[in-house]
Amino acid sequence: MMEQAWLLPALPALAFVVLALGHFLFSRYIPRGGDFIAIGAMAASFVLMVLVSLDLFDQLPALAADLQNNTSGFDWVKVEEIDFVLRVGFLVDQITVVMLIVVSFVGLMVMIYSLGYMRGEPRYGWFYAVLSLFVACMLTLVLADNFLLLYVVWEGVGICSFLLIGFYWERRPAAEAAKKAFITTRLGDVAMLIGIIMLWRETGTFDMSAIFHAAEEGEIGQTYLTVATLALFGGAMGKSAQFPFHVWLPDAMQGPTPVSALIHAATMVVAGIYLVARTMPLFEASDEWLLYFVIVVGMITTFMSAFMGLVMTDIKQVIAYSTLNSLGLMMVSLGLGEPGVAPAMLYLFAHAFFKALLFLAAGSVIHATEHQEVDHLGGLAAKMPITHWTFAVGALAMAGMIPLSGFWAKDEILAIARDESPVVLLFLLLSLPVTALYMARVYMLTFQGEPRDHHAFEHAHESPPVMSLPLIVLAVLAAVSGFVVFDAVGEAVGFGSGFLAMVENVFGEAHDFEIDWLVLVLSTALVAGALVVGWDAWTGERAMAREAAARAPFLYQLFSNKFYVDAFYQWVIDQVVLGFAKIIAFFDRAVVNDTGVNGPGEFTGATGWVLKHAQTGRLPNYAFAIIAGVVVLAIAGYAARG
Repeated sequence: MMEQAWLLPALPALAFVVLALGHFLFSRYIPRGGDFIAIGAMAASFVLMVLVSLDLFDQLPALAADLQNNTSGFDWVKVEEIDFVLRVGFLVDQITVVMLIVVSFVGLMVMIYSLGYMRGEPRYGWFYAVLSLFVACMLTLVLADNFLLLYVVWEGVGICSFLLIGFYWERRPAAEAAKKAFITTRLGDVAMLIGIIMLWRETGTFDMSAIFHAAEEGEIGQTYLTVATLALFGGAMGKSAQFPFHVWLPDAMQGPTPVSALIHAATMVVAGIYLVARTMPLFEASDEWLLYFVIVVGMITTFMSAFMGLVMTDIKQVIAYSTLNSLGLMMVSLGLGEPGVAPAMLYLFAHAFFKALLFLAAGSVIHATEHQEVDHLGGLAAKMPITHWTFAVGALAMAGMIPLSGFWAKDEILAIARDESPVVLLFLLLSLPVTALYMARVYMLTFQGEPRDHHAFEHAHESPPVMSLPLIVLAVLAAVSGFVVFDAVGEAVGFGSGFLAMVENVFGEAHDFEIDWLVLVLSTALVAGALVVGWDAWTGERAMAREAAARAPFLYQLFSNKFYVDAFYQWVIDQVVLGFAKIIAFFDRAVVNDTGVNGPGEFTGATGWVLKHAQTGRLPNYAFAIIAGVVVLAIAGYAARG
């Protein structure tokens, strides 16, 4: 079945074509906007993913070292004279399978949930069309065996996110958020394209395996390789919203909530994590400082997002900052080199379930109350029991509470950090209580205490089954998916020798999972302590929280204003970019247009206007001009002779 992996993205891509044509040309002939076509294609992709995964696990012992050549596809462009080949090729290995599970399953859950959430929306069919294309691009990105195909669908993911974030384009904030996401991520994409071209220039191929082999064999100069890999990392920073490209992600909440769930859990933002994991051989072969740079970027993203999440009042934005928090954590793990890839992929795997759960549960709250500011919520636990309990599971998993999935994934990163860098371990431990605090805060302000908006509370109701069922399924997975870290469980669900060993096999020798009891006790104590503090801080009159804000107004303002990064960017745009643009515009208008283009024409016109006065048609005037000319020439000749 692995040879048929190309069908995974082809099915939702075909659904997009049908739905787009239906939306623009044949809408009257496709009932319900064609949602059943999108969901049917996604369900077929999910089933196919299971078959492909089982086939890989069956063949894994035999493939062993030949796994990098486990590709299929066809040559798109082939020029034999210069030995140039462009392929549409697909690679199936352990990392690919992890991503396929995440993308196809979460994509299916989001599409089913959207049946209830998006019901009655204008452009309902277009929503499912773009959602299908979004998933198709992400699946192709995951399967691509060469950088050129990866880059093409990388841009496709960006375009789909632009269309979905700006789905409510009539609203100015949504249109602005879509542009902000598109432009910000383009900056990283340009760097990534430069990196790809540099690698192709040095190796003469876009094939990933060939480039990795050349890097490992020292066929690429180390400084050159480091610069090219740094440029690739620029693309990962943009897509995964790492500092300083993080500003687009919270604003992207202007899109429909199911879109937020898909972007944050299974597609766009995890693409950068996947790219770094996939290209780890390049990072390992580059100068050592590059991996330190990855750690620093991830660390800054983790801390900044944790503190910003602590003060935000929009329930979706709090969850968005928790995504940044998680992405930073995964990037730190990748910065630890090859040993950090498996823990990062484990966190990505578990994160997909509890992050999709949190967004869809938040969507359920918004659907029921028509409010997403926590100042208008409160006391919803009894009125929305399914949403409440599932959100609580997601929040505890995000906080890293034992024994939920987030705990095992987070602790594995901590254990690797302990082995590789105690300094990194210390910083990660410090971030844990902050994460637990803001998750406790958003839970308390949404579901506990007295209602702060009685109108919203009176109208609150549990969501319909079509929305509640995905919540329950995701909540179960958010609770138990972390157990795949145990070898026995991993083997039982088909991951061969366990999740970590399965991923580690991509790069080299696999290790058995062992619990690090010191890390376990420390992290659990920090998280549990922060949850207790959070419970006290935001209970009743929230006296502790108010007092903390009053005692540190500078910090409160700093976090509320997002460390003034957005304000700084706006200042740069207004004062530097627009100022430079005015200079360019003046040069273009005055020098290029007025002088260079219009100048010769105006000069010719002016000359003609002057000369036309010499053509009066009157003989005395011509005689006078001839005499005057003769006199002038005579005077000039006399003066020249001295």
